[in-house]
Amino acid sequence: MSPRHKNKLPKHVIDVWPDVFGEVDIKVIPLEYLHSIRVVFKDGKIWDIDIANSNTDDSEVNIQEELEGIFQAYENDILNVDFRLDIERVKQDIKKRTAFFMKKRR
Repeated sequence: MSPRHKNKLPKHVIDVWPDVFGEVDIKVIPLEYLHSIRVVFKDGKIWDIDIANSNTDDSEVNIQEELEGIFQAYENDILNVDFRLDIERVKQDIKKRTAFFMKKRR
């Protein structure tokens, strides 16, 4: 992937709502929009970390710290990390915020 496209969403995500997702550059993903994270290790192991159904008592800060700890501890063994978005939630929030913004402009 060229440096120009490194922050673009995957094609299967863009295909859900191309008019919006096609123009999005990702720099940071809020935990509230993550469905899960798939970690693929060099030895073939795969960990699926379910963010959406994680313990609701954990704060986002605790979840973020745990993820950072995992990534640091296994950084030499990780082949790929795939952040899986809750696309429907992103879509609903964009529509809701756009409608709110348009009402304020009237």
